[in-house]
Amino acid sequence: MTDALIEGNHLTKVYGTATGPLVALADVSFAIEEGEFISLVGPSGCGKSTLLSILGGLEERSEGDVALDGEDLDRPRTDIGMMFQTSVLFPWRTVRQNVRLPGIVLGLDAKEQAQKCEELLDLVGLNGFGDRYPSELSGGMRQRVALARLLAHGPRVLLMDEPFGALDEFTRETMNLELLRIWEKTGKTVVFVTHNIGESVFLSDRVFVMTPRPGRLAGTIDVDLPRPRSAQMMRDPRYSELVFEIRGMLGIDH
Repeated sequence: MTDALIEGNHLTKVYGTATGPLVALADVSFAIEEGEFISLVGPSGCGKSTLLSILGGLEERSEGDVALDGEDLDRPRTDIGMMFQTSVLFPWRTVRQNVRLPGIVLGLDAKEQAQKCEELLDLVGLNGFGDRYPSELSGGMRQRVALARLLAHGPRVLLMDEPFGALDEFTRETMNLELLRIWEKTGKTVVFVTHNIGESVFLSDRVFVMTPRPGRLAGTIDVDLPRPRSAQMMRDPRYSELVFEIRGMLGIDH
């Protein structure tokens, strides 16, 4: 065992289908340190989202072990939060009511909930929007609400499944910068799924590159770019080198 916060050993996931077993993940092993920002990249259907669901306790693995601080991840936990491509906000609840929902479900003190909610709205840049409804917000703003709600119950680990994939390019880049600002301020451990290689390099400390199904780890790329990151960093030759290195691992270096 290592002193990693999250450790997976020989993870395999097999689904039963009408035509026989389908191996989604095969013998995946990794270690993630506390406070790291990790991205998972790979072709569609390679098991990225499946791996994230296993880490979140939403899917059972078929073989192997996975643990958080040495404790088996076999069920959903309050110290792990998940965010998806769609914001999954309740349309009949205001921004403030959506953000406070985890605290209500967990039975947290109402006064503490209210204070925490205002702090989070400030953190994600939504001061003054607490009484708005999701239908009154842009896609980027709805994802800010989802991020605030994700942080509301204080998880140590954020699992993010293409959270900005449905946004336009300008909004996506803005949200990436916002996410990095929030990550640097909170020190959370982040595992981020994306199809965008440039995004993975821009955000991450390390990038886990996955093979086509059955998903295996083809390799890990250490992103040795300075922090804090800025949009200007994408002009750095090293940024381009890392992007092309990952493209080569994925077989798209032409």
